Amino acid sequence: MHQDSPGCMGGDDGQAAPLPADPSGVDPSAERRLQQLLTDLARAADLCLRPWRHSLRFSALTPAEPDRVDRLLSEATLLIEVRDGDGVRHPSRDLELEIYRSAERFNLILSQHLDPDAPMLWYGSHPVWMAATDGLRCERPDDGVVLESFCRRVWALLATEILVD
Repeated sequence: MHQDSPGCMGGDDGQAAPLPADPSGVDPSAERRLQQLLTDLARAADLCLRPWRHSLRFSALTPAEPDRVDRLLSEATLLIEVRDGDGVRHPSRDLELEIYRSAERFNLILSQHLDPDAPMLWYGSHPVWMAATDGLRCERPDDGVVLESFCRRVWALLATEILVD
């Protein structure tokens, strides 16, 4: 597993990196749930976005709060870092996954981290591709099918976590 950035989850060995000790007294079982969920999300990326390998970490855009599990299930931005089979980073392929709630449902926005003009995928009850420049609906890009598949898996994983909670 590649742990060159704090809070990375997932990776080549399919195990979550231990999170740093939290002095705020967060429940250790909640931390384990978070580690498992982030590992499962990295595995979903590995499965859907082959041949690349993925690790996840909270983006700098995600505010620091004591209960990261609840934060992840209500509002968070995750950076999905991409590596090839040899472990070499490919930042141009990195993705950003925003998770947020709207009423009783949660939604996802998947975008290219370093390409602010690339189309974004909104995923709620169905996928919608939007132009990053104006937010208007646009055609699915060439790699859109696999990105939609990844979002379906993420959505299913989050729905399962909410039902278990």
